[in-house]
Amino acid sequence: MPRPSLVPQVTALILDQIRDRRLTPGQHLPSQALADGFRLSRAPVTAALKELERQGVVRSEPNRGYFLADEAEAIARSGRPSLGAPEAEDEVYLRIAEDRLAGRLPDRVSEAEMMRLYAVARPRLAKILYRIAEEGWAERLPGNGWEFSPMLTSREAYEHSYQFRAAVESEALRAPTFRIDAAAFAAARAEQSFILEGGHRTLSRAELFRANAAFHEMLVGCSGNDFFLEALKRVNRLRRLIEYRVTLDRSRLPLQSREHLMILDLLTSGQREAAAVYLRQHVLGASAIKAPRVG
Repeated sequence: MPRPSLVPQVTALILDQIRDRRLTPGQHLPSQALADGFRLSRAPVTAALKELERQGVVRSEPNRGYFLADEAEAIARSGRPSLGAPEAEDEVYLRIAEDRLAGRLPDRVSEAEMMRLYAVARPRLAKILYRIAEEGWAERLPGNGWEFSPMLTSREAYEHSYQFRAAVESEALRAPTFRIDAAAFAAARAEQSFILEGGHRTLSRAELFRANAAFHEMLVGCSGNDFFLEALKRVNRLRRLIEYRVTLDRSRLPLQSREHLMILDLLTSGQREAAAVYLRQHVLGASAIKAPRVG
C-alpha cells in the first residue's frame, strides 16, 4: 500500500505533467511510464490516478488503463486543484469541527441528531462524515451512530505536541537509516512552491493542514523508522481541528513554506545535522507563534 503522504504529491506531479505537455482529451496516461519518469513504484502512481479519476480529470477503461478526460486547458485555468484533499472548504464540515473543538458536540452522536443540528440532508451529511472518518477524527458505530476521537483542546497540550514533534522529527533526520526519497522531495518542493506563490490564499484550511502534515510526515518517513512516523501521524490527527482555528490567520504561511524549502535544500546538499537543527527551530518557532492563539 502506498504511503498516504506520497499520493497527493504524486497527484500534483501528474497534473503538472498534463499541463506542461499540453495533453489533449483521450490521451493515454500509462501508469508504468509515469512511475518510471518519477522513479517510483506503480502503487503510488496508480493511487494518484484513482484520485484524479475521482476528481474527474481522468477516466479509466478496463484492461486499458487511464485516459485524460478533461481539456488540458481547463485544468491549467483551474490551477492546482485540491492537492488530494477530499473536497474544498465545506461550511457544515467546519461547523462540526468548531463545535467539536468547543465541546458543543458530544463524544457520541447519531446521524439523525446531526441532521437536525446542522439542517443537512442525510446524503450530504454521510459524505462529510466519511470524509471525517478518512481523516481519522471520528469512526462509525454499529447502527447510525458516530464516535469522535480525542483531540487537543488546551494551549498546554498544543504546546506539548509541538515539543514532542520537535524532538521526534529532528531525531528522525539524524537516524542512520535516513535516505532521501528523490521523487517525494521533488513533489514536496513543487507543492510548497505552489503554496508560497499564492496557494496559501486560495487553499482551504483542510488542504493547508494536509499539505503541512504531509511534508513533515514525508521527512520523517525517510528515516525508515516506522515508530517515528506512526507517532507523528497520531499527533497530527490529534491537532487537526485546533489547527483549523489557528490557520484563520494565513499571514505566516509564506514563511512556513520558505522554511520547508530550506529544509529540503539542506538535506539535498548533504547537511543533515544542519537540517535537523533547523527543523527543530522551525517546529518550535511555529508553536511560539500559534500557541498564543489557542484558547
